[in-house]
Amino acid sequence: MTNNLKQQIDTMPPRRQEQLLAFDRLLTIMDELREQCPWDRKQTMDTLRHLTIEETYELSDAILEKDLNEVKKELGDLILHMVFYARIASETNSFDIADVLNGICEKLIARHPHIYGDVVAETEEKVKQNWEQLKLKEGNRSVLGGVPQSLPALVKAMRIQEKARGAGFDWEEKQQVWEKVEEEMQEFKQEFNLNGGPADDTEAIDRQKAEGEFGDLLFSLVNYARFIDINPETALERTNKKFIKRFQYLEEQAKASGKNLKDMTLAEMDVYWEEAKRVL
Repeated sequence: MTNNLKQQIDTMPPRRQEQLLAFDRLLTIMDELREQCPWDRKQTMDTLRHLTIEETYELSDAILEKDLNEVKKELGDLILHMVFYARIASETNSFDIADVLNGICEKLIARHPHIYGDVVAETEEKVKQNWEQLKLKEGNRSVLGGVPQSLPALVKAMRIQEKARGAGFDWEEKQQVWEKVEEEMQEFKQEFNLNGGPADDTEAIDRQKAEGEFGDLLFSLVNYARFIDINPETALERTNKKFIKRFQYLEEQAKASGKNLKDMTLAEMDVYWEEAKRVL
């Protein structure tokens, strides 16, 4: 350690010094595991990839459950993965963790000229617009080029719309967006002949076109959710969790009554379902 670096660390607040020591401890452990543990030695970026995705979803679950202790644990798992990738890259002299951290620091400074430069951006919306314009200057061919292809479709729809808005392509009023939802709903209904005709007449339905109309409807609903500041992914996941709890209550109550769901009528199951709605 150079004298200058030591002086910088010595002048830091005690807690920041503790944070740096904790990160150094993790780096040391990572080095030891990579050199001594058979499993850790065997890992590559490709073998870690699916585990990183799993850890990200576990963090997402902990956040939705508002379990801060679990959030802390999952953040640790993800930080370990980031350090692991950097350690693997360092073995081929591609980059190391210092390059990773300095790279994100430089990007944050460059992307925030209203903080580190002379650009004025007094609203969140203006910050987002500046962000997208800067990304284009950095070499992105399209505003939408930064949306990962492997994102789940619902999340991807939200990100596409946010980025389009950052470029100034968006509706002006939420009523306009809702009218678009109603328009897409009507077009979807027409594809399935829901306004009339035999209920089982499915032969004439163009499934590919109907699927397209359903996709348009979902996209417009995501757009409206964004306009009223609702995250559709979070909203749907909360509904998923709510449904699971209520359905499990239904299963438990049926079992306690000596009944099997397969042998129950929908009306019988609905009694327990309504109970679940009251108690959960």
